[in-house]
Order: sequence, then structure tokens, then C-alpha cells
Amino acid sequence: MASSDTGRPNILFILSDDQGPWAMNCAGTPELRTPNLDRLAATGIRFESFFCASPVCSPARASILTGQMPSQHGVQDFLRAGNSVNLPGDGKTVRYLEGRTTYTEILAGNGYACGLSGKWHLGDSATPQTGFDYWNVHATGAGNYYNAPMFRDGELYTADGYFSDVITDNAIEFMEDQLGSERPFSLNVHYTAPHAPWGPEQHPAELYDDYFQNCDFGSVRWDPVHPNHLAKEGSSGSVGTTEEERRGLLSGYFAAITGMDTNIGRLLDWLEEHGLRENTLVVFTADNGMNMGHHGIWGKGNGTYPPNMFDTAVKVPTLMSRPGRVPEGVVEKSLLSHYDLMPTLLDYVGLGGSGDGAGELPGSSFVSILEGKEGKPMGSERPVVVLDEYGPTRMIRTDSMKYVHRYPDGPYELYDLVGDPDETVNEIDNPKYAQSITAMRGQLEEWFERYTEPERDGTKQAVKGRGQLDLVGKSGAFAQDVVFLRDA
Repeated sequence: MASSDTGRPNILFILSDDQGPWAMNCAGTPELRTPNLDRLAATGIRFESFFCASPVCSPARASILTGQMPSQHGVQDFLRAGNSVNLPGDGKTVRYLEGRTTYTEILAGNGYACGLSGKWHLGDSATPQTGFDYWNVHATGAGNYYNAPMFRDGELYTADGYFSDVITDNAIEFMEDQLGSERPFSLNVHYTAPHAPWGPEQHPAELYDDYFQNCDFGSVRWDPVHPNHLAKEGSSGSVGTTEEERRGLLSGYFAAITGMDTNIGRLLDWLEEHGLRENTLVVFTADNGMNMGHHGIWGKGNGTYPPNMFDTAVKVPTLMSRPGRVPEGVVEKSLLSHYDLMPTLLDYVGLGGSGDGAGELPGSSFVSILEGKEGKPMGSERPVVVLDEYGPTRMIRTDSMKYVHRYPDGPYELYDLVGDPDETVNEIDNPKYAQSITAMRGQLEEWFERYTEPERDGTKQAVKGRGQLDLVGKSGAFAQDVVFLRDA
């Protein structure tokens, strides 16, 4: 019945799409109903300072799987092309992770049955890859919540039902198939929720209407529209410039999260019903954060140009639970990153911090935290910082400060997170912080110089936040259609 060997636990890795670190009831948004995410937090660890590798989906997802930063693996923007030569509006197939070692490949090579249900969005959606035996994925990456296009083992079909339900149905199908096996499983359940669209026709009426009619969204920050806000495709309707627009968008966003949360409950219930909860490490995180009016932005890192690195975009909600093995009801404040997931997961199941052939990775195992031990991540030589990148925009953050550097010549930002935790005042020209800026810039440059593969260096790429069309180095690899909301 899957793995009952406590040294080789099963892994259920749940990934949401565009979920802000604030967007859980247990994270301080009381209007939002997330009883099953709260259930994971109560039976495990809620990480309060966990960061993505890049504040946009495809680069972040590539970093989760490979443990590498975008300037290593080469996925540096969301992928607008390369999903399949047979898809309308695409016309090509690109395997963006070809030649990269993923943690799922290492698990598969060591006896794990690996499955993926939901969003892939890393190219060649038709072809099972990176160690996954079970492959049932969204054909592109996002879109309508009903009648979603999907690939299962090379065959294109249309999903029947609300997509969060479909993803969960398929995930349970995979787990059911493991009941007759003694192999451990590693199942990735990648929801498209709560990614747009957020209209009332996209989500169950009982969820959307309840939020729209009864919620005032009082705990969600709402600032005037950011001066560098980019226009959405063809319309500014997905920007909450009025109270009514905001209410509609947040109702859809909250409905998507609650609908996903219900399905996460189905997964947890299945594990409990089959006696596998105590021997399954459940990991929940998001690919990147999300501003829903925070800083006047309706989007993530590419909601503005140049890209923004606000905590609401680069922090991600993260929970880990395994009753009886992982401490319960703990809020962990250590600065950690998606870079740390691959070495941690491999270390947790006894395969070392990186695995054979993984190369030098920027992250470190934090198994000591999962085991309830004190101390910094195992094998860590880095300063107590996290780093982030989005093309020519890079960030370094400590517990108390954040520095944002944009190549080749700015603009730059420095935030005092102790005195200004909401990042409202850019202190870059304040002489009080001159020494801190110099030191942090030096740390940032040293870090990226150590791990960057020169031919994939994001500072040398024309990344505008409008999408990647081909492999780094190919002509026209990045879309350039930048239109500001103020000019649309």
C-alpha cells in the first residue's frame, strides 16, 4: 500500500498558482476560507518567510524542479510558446528543461513512482518527462476553469468539470494505482488556482456569490494604481481601479482559493482513509506571490515594468506537514527559498542534499527544521539572505533590509524592513544606508557570479516580463510588447 517505510516516505507536493503569502486564513486574512490549508498549518509548519526564485510562474517552477536559479536553467519568463506544435497560437514544441536534472528524476531513479497532475508550463506539454510516470497536465498553463485543454500521455483532450476538481480527481487516480505497490510515491499536484480569470462564470456560484455579496475584503491592502503598472491583454478590466471592480476580482480570487482548498481537503482525506498520512510528507507552496491591490499592483513581478520585487510578489505561502514526524503548529521565521526545496526533499528521503548529477546548487537542505532541530540549514555557507531574479532585475533580502538592483543602470531600491515593513519608502538615496547598500550589492554580485551560467545570464537578456518564446540564445527569445496601463 504505497510506502510504509518511514525512511522512504511518500511525498505529496501541492503547488498553487499566483497565490500571495497573505492569501490564507491562517496567514492573517480572516475573510478567506481555507480550512484545509489551516489544517496543514495546524498539523505541521507554516513558513512565514519563504521566497520564490523568480516572481513569475515558469522560472519559479523550473527552479523548484531543478534547484537552480533562472540564470542557470535558462527559463527566465513565463512561456508564451513551446508547449506544442499542435496548439493554436503556439506552433512549436520546446523542451526547456532538457539536459537539466530534476529532483523527480532522482526520485524516480531511486524507486519512487512519480506522478504529475495539473499545470506543467515548462514546454512540450504532450510528452511525459523529468521522471514522471503519470502525466496528466494542462496543455498550456492557464486559462478558463471549465473545458480546460489537457494532455495525457501525448493525447490532447478537453477536461470535463471545474479544473481544480479535475486535477484532484486525476491525482487521486494516481494514488489509487499505488495501493497495490510497495514503492513510495512522489505526486505533484499543480493547481492553476488562483490564477486569473476571476469572473463569476469561472468559479462555482456558491463560492463567488458568497464572497461578492458578503465580504468587504477589509484585510486586503489596496493602494492607488502603481505608476509603472502594465496593461493587461487588451483591457484594464482586470485592474481594480474602482470598488466594484476590486470586489469582483477579489471575489473570483478568493473563490478560486477556497475551491482549491476544498480539493486539498480531498487529498488529505484520502491519505487518512488509507493510513498513509503519517508516512507522507505533504508540501504546499505557490509558484510566486501575488499583489491584489498591494502597492497598487494587480499582478506579480511582471505586473509592472521594470519588474517589482515587493514581498507580496516574491514571498510564497508554504506549509509542510507529516503528523508524528514534523513539528505541529509551528510558525517558522527563517528566510528560506524554493532553491532549498530540491536539496531538502532529497535529503529528507535519504538521497543526500543534491543527488547524483545535480551539479552545484544554490540552495541548502533545511531537514533540521523538519526534524524540529535548531540551527541554520544543513551545509549552508551562505549569509542569512535570500536572492531573487527576473531577467535584469535582481534582489537580495535579509531579515531587516531589501536591496533591488537593475542592470545595466537602475532604477535601484532599498527598503528598511524594520521601520517600513510594507515597503513604502525607497531609501536608496538616503546616506544613512550607503554602507548597507554597498555591502548588499557586493553580496548579490558575488552570489550570482558563483552560480550563473554565462550563456544564460539574465542580466544580458531582453526580458520584459511579457513572455519567453524560445530557448535563451535564440533570436527573438523574449516578447517585447510592453504597454503601460496609463498609456493603454
